[in-house]
Amino acid sequence: MSSAQLSSDGTGETPPATVPLRFEVAMLPVADVDRAKAFYGGLGWRLDADKRVDEHYRVVQFTPPSSPASIIFGSGLTAMAPGSVQDLMLTVQDLDAARTELISRGADVSEVWHDDTRVFHHAGTAHRVPGPDHSYGSWASFADPDGNGWLLQEITHRLPGRVAVTDVSGLAALLHETSERHGAFEAVAPPHDWWDWYAAYIDARQRGTAPDQAAEIAGRYMAEVKHVVVPSS
Repeated sequence: MSSAQLSSDGTGETPPATVPLRFEVAMLPVADVDRAKAFYGGLGWRLDADKRVDEHYRVVQFTPPSSPASIIFGSGLTAMAPGSVQDLMLTVQDLDAARTELISRGADVSEVWHDDTRVFHHAGTAHRVPGPDHSYGSWASFADPDGNGWLLQEITHRLPGRVAVTDVSGLAALLHETSERHGAFEAVAPPHDWWDWYAAYIDARQRGTAPDQAAEIAGRYMAEVKHVVVPSS
């Protein structure tokens, strides 16, 4: 047995990794870049980049709402056949609401189903049973114009330990930005709890909203929910 196979206590068990490895991007093979861009843009996903070097090399990146990971597609990026990526998973808290919005935006989303094992799901469409099941067990599916397949998994109660990893420096920068934006609101607003405005602003920014629009959203939240209304000038 090599030293790499030994744990620090000599039990032979592999120690847990310590260097952060955050899944960032999934590559999608597409035949028509503009068609794919129109589809994902129509879903309301955030367009992060569209870089065209020449007719043979182009990079397009989108991020689903509130997702830490993105998708990339384009020209000259992958040897995979268009439509060959399947079972990319999007988790949602309300599957019916997610279906309704995606359908309204042009996606052909399946009816809700669950696997007959009630464990995960089988390959393809085998063992699907109509109707919802427990948290982690209710699904729906759709595909992009090339046939790349997506799954919607409803999670209403998270298993212990499955929490988001915090980027401390990124969070610090966002808090600094939030404090500056809140200063303008605080200067004209009645007395209020600053954390309410912060929460609404940060939530909007993490959903991909621009700073000016996030400040407007936070202001509306304070007025409509907390009844803190800025006097008209």
